[in-house]
Amino acid sequence: MSDRSQPATVLYVDDEELARKYFARAVENDFTVLTAPSVDEALEILAKPDSDVDVLVTDYRMPGRVGGELLRQVERDYPHLVRILVTAYADKEVLLETINGGDIFRILEKPLDANTVRDALRLASENARERALRRQSLLAIEETVAFLAHELNTPLATIANFARNIQRRVNAQQEESGLPWRADIGNAAAHMNDNARYCLSVLASFVESVKRASVVPAARLASGSAQQMVAALLGMYPLAPSQRDIIEVDVQADFTVRASPNCVALVLSSLLSNALRALQGLPGPRIRITVGVAERPYIIVEDNGPGIAPALLNRLLLDPVSMHGDEGGSGWGLIFCNRVMQSFGGHLRVQSELGCSTTVTMNFPELEKERA
Repeated sequence: MSDRSQPATVLYVDDEELARKYFARAVENDFTVLTAPSVDEALEILAKPDSDVDVLVTDYRMPGRVGGELLRQVERDYPHLVRILVTAYADKEVLLETINGGDIFRILEKPLDANTVRDALRLASENARERALRRQSLLAIEETVAFLAHELNTPLATIANFARNIQRRVNAQQEESGLPWRADIGNAAAHMNDNARYCLSVLASFVESVKRASVVPAARLASGSAQQMVAALLGMYPLAPSQRDIIEVDVQADFTVRASPNCVALVLSSLLSNALRALQGLPGPRIRITVGVAERPYIIVEDNGPGIAPALLNRLLLDPVSMHGDEGGSGWGLIFCNRVMQSFGGHLRVQSELGCSTTVTMNFPELEKERA
């Protein structure tokens, strides 16, 4: 829960039905409340894929498994949850067992006071928000590092293999001479150079995409659905008022961005940056972002800029050529973006009409494959 506009979700666990009803009535105006009558049912709620619990409040004394067991399991399996214990027993053994067995944010005594509970939950929800942001940032780092490791592994291995082969031939002091030997060395050097340039460009493009995304971490852009991701990007991207006015969003059908949402956010921000750059200084600029589902889910970024020459268009996703001609840019940006999409089964498609428009489509994996 990183969005301050959304109330925190609180799961209250108590075997007494009246206690659950009282708790829900006391705080339901400020929080989203879920209840469970036992430890096992609470764990079932937490295990659901769409569970979005931020704060766990549990009674200690319950038939069967006590609240202390729930707190210990939650600490192990859901460490991001903020945990509050409710007990009518203030004996030292209960408190010591609970505090030693789980990271407790607060201990509340029965009978519960509504104002005390609301105050504790407000503090707990702030703590949950901070934990969620830290957790999201760690997931973003893990996700993007995994992509970079995957993407750089093959070219670096290719460089190493060529280098080993050259060293082996030199050490063997082979007597080969003439064009074949020189051509072999030249071919190896060219491949090593191309792969090294690709590695450097991936890193440079990644860093530049992070800078473009905005002054906030890219993880903040990944909010579950494509519509939410676009809205978050436009809310956080450093747009001038005049730039925001030219952007139109059309959501024809929303879908969940399941794979690598933080990397997808970087691609989306990079495409927006390209469109804004293409429109600089032009009269009547316009950008349209469309979210929809056809054979595949997609996000389209379209601008009414100068377009791309056919000779460049056919090479954009294959060779390091700039969309902006000789005006700057390494030309690796779209290759990087396409490789991000390909890494989880999607791809980019670039279409353009010279002097009229450019359309870049982010094609995602088919929905059936996402659910598999």
